[in-house]
Amino acid sequence: MILSVLLFLGTEDVILIAVVVLLLFGGKKIPEVMKSLGKGIKSFKDGMDGIEQEIKDTKQPDTVKEAEKDKPSEK
Repeated sequence: MILSVLLFLGTEDVILIAVVVLLLFGGKKIPEVMKSLGKGIKSFKDGMDGIEQEIKDTKQPDTVKEAEKDKPSEK
């Protein structure tokens, strides 16, 4: 949805958004806001990677058990 909205933004729209952001936060505050936003996005990505790793770890023992069932016993 956001991507489709971004595709329809023109140059005038982007300039208007930039002016509104500048008025709301001020010139000195924008780098600080962007830094905080970047840290938040990084934290979110790290959390998603952690969840993906947990999912992979929970799936892996099942495949190990199946491999042990297929393997002939050495007696």
